[in-house]
Amino acid sequence: MSLDNNLFTLVVTPTAENVVDLVDTTGRAHYRKQRIPGPVYRMELYDPLSEALLATATAPSAKSKLKVIELVNPTSVVELKNTGTLTFRWSFKFEEHEFEWKREECFMLRKPDPPVLVAVTKEPSGRLKTTCIQILDYNLNRFDIEDRKGLEIVLLTSLMTFNDANELAHAQFSSGPMSPVSPQASDPNVPMSPSSTLPTPTPPLAPRPPKKLGIDRIAEMQAVRGLFNEVAVEEEGSVEDYGQYCANLFQDDAMLFVTILSDSAAQVPKVLQVVEETKRIRHKAELEALHQYVLYDTQVPKGPKRINLDDVDPAKDKYKPPQDISVHLSKIAMVELQPKVKTPSTPPPPPPIVEPKKESKKEQKKREEAERKRKEDKKVGKSD
Repeated sequence: MSLDNNLFTLVVTPTAENVVDLVDTTGRAHYRKQRIPGPVYRMELYDPLSEALLATATAPSAKSKLKVIELVNPTSVVELKNTGTLTFRWSFKFEEHEFEWKREECFMLRKPDPPVLVAVTKEPSGRLKTTCIQILDYNLNRFDIEDRKGLEIVLLTSLMTFNDANELAHAQFSSGPMSPVSPQASDPNVPMSPSSTLPTPTPPLAPRPPKKLGIDRIAEMQAVRGLFNEVAVEEEGSVEDYGQYCANLFQDDAMLFVTILSDSAAQVPKVLQVVEETKRIRHKAELEALHQYVLYDTQVPKGPKRINLDDVDPAKDKYKPPQDISVHLSKIAMVELQPKVKTPSTPPPPPPIVEPKKESKKEQKKREEAERKRKEDKKVGKSD
């Protein structure tokens, strides 16, 4: 990538074996990198004037996908991780900010905002080997970063680890073992030895581990499901093995309940047999009785809902066996699974008794006068 000549630039300058100086355009050294030989990868970054240690980078190998960068004075640890699958991409976190190296550029990630370029490098074509580095201070000044010097050291240290990994890869490629050329391949007149014509025998295959049986096979089948307190009854396995497996689960004091469910509709009767076998084993061992709660037809059928428009035959038996069943065996009472008792509907309350309204004296006098007048009219009618 082309660099800006007006910005501060550091040039990678090898000075000795495993030693590299980072110098500016005037030739002044600002940093010194030294790789420590040994069985594991270790790189140190110094101040060339005071020879003070600034940072170290360690990893099992220079080509490891995780490197640990440790800053000195103050001490801080930064993990440099390879996050790319098919592309070059390394990420690290510094002071709650996330940074990502992409080949010749380093960005500060600001999701959902676009990333900001904070460093650029210059590499020769076809090789991941940094020759020049520029830290873009004008972009870093836009953000709140307390240890600006520490961030600069982390950026430079990570770049030096990339250079070491690239040198190791090219060294292994150039010094790789060459396949020996046989004299028969170089000269067709040389007769081939009988041993060269015989095919190489294939090594014998490793024997398969023996298949587990009994309770071990039941435990292996349930381990695939990943649920420790659920036992799915399948066609494979006997009722006795399932019952003993469930009884063994209750031996753990932390196991308060076990759910035994059917794997398919054909295993519904087998689930009930396993439940009875489990309770029989506990009763024989004189252990406390278990609470039992049964749920059936709780699974929603897959696919579109089918509406039956056929006429219902009252003579036909309406009972259908359940398609799935779940039996909860518990050491404690489970109130949420207890059947709800339907209370009878209460009769409506009787109508209220309406007491006759008490007449006032005025109304009573008016009623008596009307009654007297009615009697007088009746007498006059008889006399006529």
